[in-house]
Amino acid sequence: MAKVAVLLAPGFEEAEAIITIDILRRMNIEVETLACAESRAVVSYHNIPMVADCTLLERIDTLYDAIVLPGGPQGSVNLAANRDVLRFVAAHDESGKFICPICSAAARVLGANGLLKGRRYVCSGDLWQQVSDGVYVDAPVVEDKNLISGKGLGHAFDFALTLSARLLGDEIPVRDHADHIYYAW
Repeated sequence: MAKVAVLLAPGFEEAEAIITIDILRRMNIEVETLACAESRAVVSYHNIPMVADCTLLERIDTLYDAIVLPGGPQGSVNLAANRDVLRFVAAHDESGKFICPICSAAARVLGANGLLKGRRYVCSGDLWQQVSDGVYVDAPVVEDKNLISGKGLGHAFDFALTLSARLLGDEIPVRDHADHIYYAW
């Protein structure tokens, strides 16, 4: 069974995180939420408190099949400033695991730290103008090797369904589930 880590930093965009967690779990993909803070309690962008499964430091040496980096103006800044997050992302990237930023996380976390490595990506707004090591593509979801990026909250279902299909290696059950929840994917 595939296993995914969702990194939650203070100020994370809650809907991007929750939609992704929900879809992955509905597809029977194991998800672990990791607080990128000293405690498991993390407050989202819109002041919704959440308790993560573990802290990142408790799982820093665990290798997941994918890691999801939700955006949020403050959340992505906090992820980008956390050396443990950058080390965690780099280790997964070097192992060929899926790296999955959504919204501002592609530009602020990966792009600002040389982790895009020339790959195609998408991010929210005009943040792409500050990135020099990747190739911006204006699309809801962009895939390039092991990088799956989503444009933002309005495309969170597309992002989560695409990640589910890649982890399962089969689009048919994912398409069936999209139909079941009345989502045209």
